[in-house]
Amino acid sequence: IELILWRGVFLTAEGEKLAQESRERHQIVENFLLVLGVSPEIARRDAEGMEHHVSEETLDAFRLFTQKHGAK
Repeated sequence: IELILWRGVFLTAEGEKLAQESRERHQIVENFLLVLGVSPEIARRDAEGMEHHVSEETLDAFRLFTQKHGAK
């Protein structure tokens, strides 16, 4: 993060990149859960925790499964 006096705290370019990657991971996991039939509210909440613990291999499998079976 970067502090700019009188303006606030902002993410650095590296921080922005990490935030974007986290959002993408969350969306992949949430879409996977939705395709499995999990309710939207539960899928959103569960994805919030799962996104931090799945490997890239598992994330790729979630992505492929979702693409094959249609994201909701």
